[in-house]
Amino acid sequence: MLLKRLTEASGPSGFESEVRQLIYEEIRGCADRVYTDALGTLIAETNREAKGPKVLLTAHMDEVSFMIVAIEEQGLLRFRPIGGVDPRILVAKPVRVGAKGLIGVIGSKAVHLQKREEREQPLSLDQLFIDIGASSRTQAESYVEPGDLAVFATEYEEIGERRAKAKSFDDRVGCAVLVETIKKSFALPVIYAFTVQEETGLRGAGPVAYRTEPDFAIAIEGTVCLDVADTPSHGQATVQGAGPAVSVVDARTIAHTAFREHIVRVGEEQGIPVQLRRTVSGANDVGAIHLSGTGVVSAAISIPTRYIHAPAQIISLDDYENTIRLLEAVLRSIEQGGFSV
Repeated sequence: MLLKRLTEASGPSGFESEVRQLIYEEIRGCADRVYTDALGTLIAETNREAKGPKVLLTAHMDEVSFMIVAIEEQGLLRFRPIGGVDPRILVAKPVRVGAKGLIGVIGSKAVHLQKREEREQPLSLDQLFIDIGASSRTQAESYVEPGDLAVFATEYEEIGERRAKAKSFDDRVGCAVLVETIKKSFALPVIYAFTVQEETGLRGAGPVAYRTEPDFAIAIEGTVCLDVADTPSHGQATVQGAGPAVSVVDARTIAHTAFREHIVRVGEEQGIPVQLRRTVSGANDVGAIHLSGTGVVSAAISIPTRYIHAPAQIISLDDYENTIRLLEAVLRSIEQGGFSV
């Protein structure tokens, strides 16, 4: 299954090659031109000679991860996060380290050995380490070296009522949406960009927009979702199962009002559930794309993702499938001249 292969692949920011190759194998026969730019973004151009506005679709390949920064005398690995990771959720979580995916566990001092004041404070990064089962620095160095990367070791699994859990729905679920969409045919020049280094500052998206000079751009993203018990309605950025979420404002972008409203209207006309993303925190590739060149009319469509940036994230498969439907419907509307600026 595509979601399983994508989410279980390793793709730390700046080291997305495994994900990129997997996507390339899926899409190489679906585009006029497929290539990689200098930063590592995979770009697929379709209908290059077609008339009509040029549309850029993006989803980022990278995931939050860790870099090994030192090896202790006992063989334990010290690390630092790449991207936004909450240290409080890390203890006892399994990870895969290095190119060979060596299994390790994030450890700390056992609660029995902590002083009372230690137990009353969240664990900091300095109190955590990765244990790969080595008994000495020399033994650990035969497998790992500083600069190696680690990712959460979580397998994809479908659970409950049309839900799935995995480690990297942010943003492999967006990558999957683009892979499914590129297999369709549109009478438009559509560019599919699987970007790099989004988690470390939206670094891959800007060069793609500069290179391709789109008229419109849509980023497909896994986004924050807090619709669990005791969360007031105004604190629920998105609600799982209520459909794809369209952003209004985030930390880097104020969405193009007319384009956002058009996307919502298309969803309503096609009977596709759509919700607004009701938070101003976080950001996505649109933050870099909309500022490119003389400016790009842009929007973000997101799949609500519980426990984002955590070892096990959960999405609704209905939201995933409805995002594919919504994206196609929006492209058809542009194709038919239903939106212009």
